[in-house]
Amino acid sequence: MLLYKIAFLIIGLLILIGGGEFLVRGASRIALRLHLSPLVVGLTIVAFGTSAPELFISVQSALDGSPDMAMGNVIGSNICNLALVLGITAVVSPIDVHSNSIKIDWPMAMGSSVLLFILVRENYLVRIEGLIFVAILILYIIFLIRESRKEHRREKLEDLDIEDLDPKELESTAPKAWFTDIGLIILGCAGLYFGSEWFVNGSRDIFKDLGVSDRIIGIVVLALGTSLPELVTSIVAAIRKNTDLAIGNLMGSNIFNVLSILGITSIIKDIHVSTSIVGDMYWMIGVTLLVFPLMFFNRRLGKLQGGILLSVYFYYTYSILATV
Repeated sequence: MLLYKIAFLIIGLLILIGGGEFLVRGASRIALRLHLSPLVVGLTIVAFGTSAPELFISVQSALDGSPDMAMGNVIGSNICNLALVLGITAVVSPIDVHSNSIKIDWPMAMGSSVLLFILVRENYLVRIEGLIFVAILILYIIFLIRESRKEHRREKLEDLDIEDLDPKELESTAPKAWFTDIGLIILGCAGLYFGSEWFVNGSRDIFKDLGVSDRIIGIVVLALGTSLPELVTSIVAAIRKNTDLAIGNLMGSNIFNVLSILGITSIIKDIHVSTSIVGDMYWMIGVTLLVFPLMFFNRRLGKLQGGILLSVYFYYTYSILATV
């Protein structure tokens, strides 16, 4: 029975990751064929697609009556992004810090984390607060698009390898090409739905049998599982010495996790926030705060800075598991 549950969990995770990839690929191809800029595609479709696993898991957990898993998934994913993923990337290959990461990305990531902490002090995240999160995210995206047009920056996407897309295919207006892309979107949505349900149910069944709380399942297991795409992408980028926008991308993912995932989830259903989860937010804010001096002084993250971030992540994980 245990092997069956483990297989259920692994299959759910693989389908979840594959669903996100299908959704990003199909939607991005349609957007590019409609002559939307790569920047707009990256800030909207790709951002949603790469965060879709966390979104579906959080919604599924909230609807199933496991709010600690919903909140823990997002908070744990944010800690994982900046401590584990960024740490490994910096150890594998030095990361140059761009001014936008300091001026725009970090303040927004820190601000959204602090805002979340303030709003959940009463142990609930309700619909009106979710609407505020989504409104802030929309304003943030509009701001980034306007700023990029002003500065005429050429944006490069880490999560979407546009070079792999055939230009002739993108220019094609044949019904077959459109049906293919729409089919990818449908498959992606189906994969996200079923993958999230299987992954959440598999995780809950396995770890609850071991006496593990919903909070720890969300903070450690679900967070690490849904951060795997970012982890793999960052390691591959580091090996290829292509880490220019690693910090901005991970900061952006954290911003999207808080404002979009928790925003949409709380709009669908009010989220109860336990006192222990509020304590984990100190870690999320602390890791985000730690990243600032590491990237500000040398304007580069190397092995030393990566080692510091990894040490923080492993200590945090150890402190969580030690309570089991």
